[in-house]
Amino acid sequence: MLRSLTLAVLLALAGAPARAQAPQVVRIGVTPGPHAQIVEAVKPIAAKRGLDLRIIEFSDYVVPNEALSAGELEVNSFQNQPFLDNQKVDRGYKLDSVALTVNFPLGIYSRRHKSFDSVPNGGTVAIQNDPTNGGRSLLLLQDKGVIKLKAGVGFKPSVADIVENPRRLKFIEVDAAQTPRSLDDVDAAAINTNFATPAGLKPSDAILKEEPKGPYVNVLAVRSADRDKPWVTALVESYRSAETKAFIETTFGGAVLPSW
Repeated sequence: MLRSLTLAVLLALAGAPARAQAPQVVRIGVTPGPHAQIVEAVKPIAAKRGLDLRIIEFSDYVVPNEALSAGELEVNSFQNQPFLDNQKVDRGYKLDSVALTVNFPLGIYSRRHKSFDSVPNGGTVAIQNDPTNGGRSLLLLQDKGVIKLKAGVGFKPSVADIVENPRRLKFIEVDAAQTPRSLDDVDAAAINTNFATPAGLKPSDAILKEEPKGPYVNVLAVRSADRDKPWVTALVESYRSAETKAFIETTFGGAVLPSW
C-alpha cells in the first residue's frame, strides 16, 4: 500500500508543470521623450526573455550615471560614449557600455529667425553646459562655418577654444534639459533631440542640423561588474531587435536613427 502511494506521488510530481521562474527585475534609467518611449517599446520584448523592465525617468544628464553607480539602477539608456567616458574620468564611475542604441542628430533651433544667416552679429546662442554636448554643439557650428576652433580640441571643445568668431556671437551655457526653454531669451539654441521632441520641436525645424556621423551614437551602460551577466545579453537582444527598430523608424520618422 505504501509502495503504491509513493509511486502515485512520484508520478503526480513528474506530470506537474515546472514552476515558472520569476522574471528578473531590471531598473533602467532614461531621460524623458524618445529614450523613454523606446524603452517602453522594448519592455514587452524583454518580458519574453524573462526581464521585468522598471523604467525610471531622469530630467538631466548627471543623475542617471550617479544612480547606476550607486546601485539604484541596473542599466541606463540616455548618453553617448564620449559623455560616458567624460563622466568616468571626472567621477570615477566603474561603468561600461554594452551596446550601441540610437543616434539623435543635434539641431540648432530659433524662435526669432528662419535661418542661421539671420542671426545678427553679436547674437546670443545657448549651448549645453556639459563638456560633451556643449563641445558637440561648437563642433556643429564649426562644421557649418560659423566659428573656428583651436586645432586638436577633440570631441570636447569649450567656448575658450574658439579662435575665430567673425559674427561676435555670445555663447550662453545652460543645462541641456533647459535649452528648449532658453529659446525665448536667445537668438538660437543648440538642443539635443531627446529634449527637443518633448518641447514640441521637430528636427525639420532646426536652422542648422548635425550630420548623423561620428561617435555620438547612444549606448546602454551598466556597472562594470555586471557587463557579462545573462540579463545584459537578454536586454541587448531585446533592444536591438527587429521589432524595436521598426518602432523607432515608424514613430520618429528619421529624428531618431537606430544603429543596427
